[in-house]
Parts: sequence; C-alpha cells; structure tokens
Amino acid sequence: MSNKTDNQQKSWLYRSENHKKLWWGFGLILAATVIVQAFVSVHGHFGFDGWFGFSAVFGFLSCALMVVFAKLLGYLLKRPDNYYDDDV
Repeated sequence: MSNKTDNQQKSWLYRSENHKKLWWGFGLILAATVIVQAFVSVHGHFGFDGWFGFSAVFGFLSCALMVVFAKLLGYLLKRPDNYYDDDV
C-alpha cells in the first residue's frame, strides 16, 4: 500500500484547496472576455446580438440549459442497477 495521504492521491482538480483558485481563475477569464468586447467592434446580425456582453450571457444560459436538459434526460432514460444481470 502507498504511504500517501488521501489528499495527495487525488487529482489536483479534486483537492479542496484548489477549488477557490479555480473559481477565481474562471471568473477572471470570464471578466476578461467581457472587458475585451469594449475594445473590439462587434457587428451583430439581428441587433440584440450586438449588445455588450450578449455572447457571455448567451453562452452561460446555453450551458445551463444543456445541463438541465441532460439531467431531465437522465431521469427519463435511467435503468435500475441490475438491468443487465441474468440472476433477476
């Protein structure tokens, strides 16, 4: 058996001390992408897609809706744990 502690065996993404750093990092990247839009000319095709921050809001809402849809689809398609067992 290994002498490593449980925290050392986990990937860096799963370690609790890195959660806050990841949230701050992703937040800074999101803020930077919105701020860059102030310096780049955006030509929307429909008018509303040229609004400041539209792409960030649209991307966030699209991702959130995909997660909700996947959860609902999972409830619809899930099977019992012993679905493929022959002993049933």
